[in-house]
Amino acid sequence: MSPVIAIDGPSASGKGTVAQLVAQALGWHYLDSGAIYRLAALAAQKLGVALGDEPQLATLAAGLDIRFAGGDIFLDGESVEAQVRTEATGNAASAIAALPALRAALLERQRAFRTAPGLVADGRDMASVVFPDAATKIFLTASAEERASRRYKQLIEKGLLANPDDAIFQRILQDIRGRDARDSARSVAPLQQCADAVLLDTTSLSIEDAVARVLAIHRSKSAV
Repeated sequence: MSPVIAIDGPSASGKGTVAQLVAQALGWHYLDSGAIYRLAALAAQKLGVALGDEPQLATLAAGLDIRFAGGDIFLDGESVEAQVRTEATGNAASAIAALPALRAALLERQRAFRTAPGLVADGRDMASVVFPDAATKIFLTASAEERASRRYKQLIEKGLLANPDDAIFQRILQDIRGRDARDSARSVAPLQQCADAVLLDTTSLSIEDAVARVLAIHRSKSAV
């Protein structure tokens, strides 16, 4: 089967950006599993499906029309990149990600991204559940404060914060801590570092340094 680099980690740890750049450097495919859960949450909100209705959410997730292209995300042919990156959608995605039936519905859809020449996948359970046989497993993290700062700056850069201030930053920090707690405590596929995953703390690393570290880890694993 095609090789996989599985990168897991908490919200706003930078794993998505790092994973995309690693995939680009290797000429491999990229899977943003978090975006798939965000798309499911967004679709549910658009259709008025309650976030606690597990059977209906699972049915909805199984039939999602998803496409990643040119750094954009499409749902039913519509560009929804800005919508899926909001804090509200992220919190909704975190809530439904704890539902076993929904996770089961999305499992094979995620595995279908594994095609030649290889795949770089980021998420919460890429190494533990989706691709347990991945040749390279990395748990990428950073302090909650650093992750909140990154998310805050990202929202400003994308024009999603009209009047940024400290109160908004503190709310983002609180949301991140709450999401960490939910993701780590859920009974199905909780956020955790696999025993065979390499821990990479990016609190004091630039994106370029983090990408270089991941590529070096992958090369060392491939040489074994």
